[in-house]
Amino acid sequence: MSAFPTARGVRTTPEGLLWEPSERWVRGRKGDVTVVDSRHPVLVWEPDLPVPQYAFPRAEVREDLLRPAKNPPTGRHAGSRVFYDLAIGDELLASVAWTFPADDLAGHIAFEWFWHRGKGLDHWYEEEEEIFVHPRDPHKRVDALPSSRHVRVEIDGTVVADTHRPVLLFETGLPVRYYIPREDVRLDLLVATDHSSQCPYKGTAAYWSWRGEADVPPNLVWTYPDPLPAVAAVEGLVAFYNEAVDITVDGERVERPVTPFTKMLSI
Repeated sequence: MSAFPTARGVRTTPEGLLWEPSERWVRGRKGDVTVVDSRHPVLVWEPDLPVPQYAFPRAEVREDLLRPAKNPPTGRHAGSRVFYDLAIGDELLASVAWTFPADDLAGHIAFEWFWHRGKGLDHWYEEEEEIFVHPRDPHKRVDALPSSRHVRVEIDGTVVADTHRPVLLFETGLPVRYYIPREDVRLDLLVATDHSSQCPYKGTAAYWSWRGEADVPPNLVWTYPDPLPAVAAVEGLVAFYNEAVDITVDGERVERPVTPFTKMLSI
């Protein structure tokens, strides 16, 4: 098999991995050091991870910076064959690179992303655009559509937002999120926090918590002050976790969904 696959389509390995060639130019850096510079990456989906990862041909990786891991982890990355530590100057990053246990992916190396697990390479680029958290899934859509639906949000029986001009954000695999103009939100009932999060599709979010006595999780309200261009319509608008508040759309109560965020919100 060629070291640089070019045929389109998702393939399945006997180990249960899914992978697909990508035509994007991908670079990964640790500080000012370029560790990966690849024009032949592949996307890999592990059975227990909902998001893809990149793996790169060895020829497009700075292997001179890799060392066999001194203390390789267990039970992570689908039984990886080999883990590597990354040595840059006096810094050694433990087990931040690995190879997958599949013949189809032999000769490829994957890396942790700092914004995903708190360690690893801290800057990633597709072409000239910096990307965050994890690679974007080419099979996932995120659409932000202005609407005239009537959306009302309540927390513990108190109306916190009421609008006829929301922006509905449709993201594959997640419930519709209702983004509401600030003028239609009771911001006096909320308090800004120092929490933030990053999304590879939307950008960096800032958060509020509920001021009241209701038993609701913190940071259940957010906004994207400077969203990525693809979802520019939500700039500055306010959204609520459907999983933790009561939302009514055109007079019909929306059932609270169970999502990957449900467990996080219950802590």
